[in-house]
Amino acid sequence: MLTKDTAICIRALDYSETSQIVTFFTRATGKIDAIAKGSKRPKSAFDGPLEIFSYGKIVFSDSTKEKLAVLTEFQQQPGFTHLAGNFFALNCCLFGAELLNNLTNEHDPHPQLFDNFLQFLQNTNEIRDTLVLLILFQLALLKEVGLQPILNACVNCKRRYGSNWPESYFSSSANGLICRDCENSFPDRIGMTQTAANALSNLKSIADADEKTLNEIEKVLVYHFTEILHRPPKMAKYILKR
Repeated sequence: MLTKDTAICIRALDYSETSQIVTFFTRATGKIDAIAKGSKRPKSAFDGPLEIFSYGKIVFSDSTKEKLAVLTEFQQQPGFTHLAGNFFALNCCLFGAELLNNLTNEHDPHPQLFDNFLQFLQNTNEIRDTLVLLILFQLALLKEVGLQPILNACVNCKRRYGSNWPESYFSSSANGLICRDCENSFPDRIGMTQTAANALSNLKSIADADEKTLNEIEKVLVYHFTEILHRPPKMAKYILKR
């Protein structure tokens, strides 16, 4: 049985001298692993080797979790050429793809998340704007996979967050903000400036945050993903080293 879908390649590995194993995030099917037979041949049916962020319409054979799908057609659309030479934007997109791959399950469709990721790839450009888009995509990813952090109140005592909080913390184990009165109960908590806590509690204000605040928020999110995955994401160091 053949399935048609719209897909973004989020991982590509050489399988043999002529073929590749690719991971697609598709709009209707979710994440799939497929073999692209002959993709590395000069005159392949896929117009050459598949690269990460290749995007377009695919046709693939039905598969089970124990078996790779077989990619039969890939009608690629124009790529994300603005990433060429923009290493920070490229690294942010690679980071987003890594998180997407690690936090989603095969054959578990998330059409809204697909749209969010596609828009993220299309819109990344300047450093500050890219950080805004990366943060918003990461929060959308957490929400879609059922790990949305609580950012408008203290997770422990339910006290509503406000700019009058004297101190603010984020705890990954609690999955959200912690107030000063509750912080001793969460050894993993990390402190946050009021500016960063304000931005996280009102996501509409993230677009207006300065670069220092955006970097602080990203460090909090990297810490959170590290705890969720039980290891640091590989691409995180390229985002935080700035």
